[in-house]
Formats: sequence, structure tokens, C-alpha cells
Amino acid sequence: MNRAVVITEALGLLDEVGLDAVSTRRLANRLNVEQPSLYWYFRTKKDLLAAMAEAAMEPHATAPLPSPGDDWRDWFADNTRSFRRTLLMRRDGARLHAGTTPTGDLARLRRKMEFLVDSGVPERDAQMAMLAAGRFTVGSVLEEQADPGPGDDADLPADMPVIDHESAFEAGLALILNGLVHRTAM
Repeated sequence: MNRAVVITEALGLLDEVGLDAVSTRRLANRLNVEQPSLYWYFRTKKDLLAAMAEAAMEPHATAPLPSPGDDWRDWFADNTRSFRRTLLMRRDGARLHAGTTPTGDLARLRRKMEFLVDSGVPERDAQMAMLAAGRFTVGSVLEEQADPGPGDDADLPADMPVIDHESAFEAGLALILNGLVHRTAM
């Protein structure tokens, strides 16, 4: 057993039982070890959850960085969609990610910000747009992952419209992007 195995098994447990049911006791049982042995790798459950969140974000964290010739608008939209796809890959992915600090991703974040600024986006607007897009995406995915879905909504009124989460996300992303384009043109 090593740290990577513990994280992989913890993410598997997350996908099976959901964030509320993830516990060090359950993880120890899954790994066929005594619960205190997990403390060799993670001092607290909070440390374990942070490591799980970082590992869960790996697909987005390894997505290609922007190149100087890329259109910043296309890149911004694609980057935000990549973040959403990654959060959706895990059960309760948005809840796991919410509130974490991307300490291992700071160089990539700087590179993304430099790209936007080099493309003509004012630095403060680039910062706020990245923050807004990130928070919008986490909130959208939180709602999507909490949606009971068709057939599980017996308590809802029959005339309640079904939400198309992807279309709603794309509409919100377009509003953020259009606002940034407008501010950049000023």
C-alpha cells in the first residue's frame, strides 16, 4: 500500500457511496487494513479529502495549456468546459472540489492568466472572469449532481420543467464570456 493506492481506493469509494458516506473506517475496510494505518499517509480526513480532490482534478490539470496563437475566447470556453467535464467524472465531484485550494496547479493558473493578459484582457478582468467561471461551474455541477433526474422526482409537480443542465451551463458560460469580451473591448 502507498499514498497513490489509498487515494485511488478513496476515489473508488466516493464513486460507490458518495461524499457523505466516505469515512476512514470504510476506506480502511476497503483496503483490508486497520484504520490507524491510514494516518501514515494522511494525518486527518481533511488531508485525505484534499488529496482526493487534487487527484480527481487530474484530467483538467493535464489538459493542454493555451498557445500564443490561440483565440482567447475559444480557449476560455474550452477551459471552462474541461473543468465541468472533470467535476462530472466523479460522484459528488463538485462537492469534493468546493473549497479546495489548487496548490499543485499554481504554475498552470499563472500561465493561463498570462495568456489572457497577453491576449489583451485586462489583468483584473482576467482574474475575475476566471474566478467567476470557476465558481459558476462548481455551482452548476453541484446543482446537476444534486438533481434527482427523471423518474426520481415523484415529489415534484407534474408540470415542473426538466432542466437541461448542459444547455443551462452553456448559456451561463456565454453570458460570462460575452461580458468579458465587452469589458475587453472597452
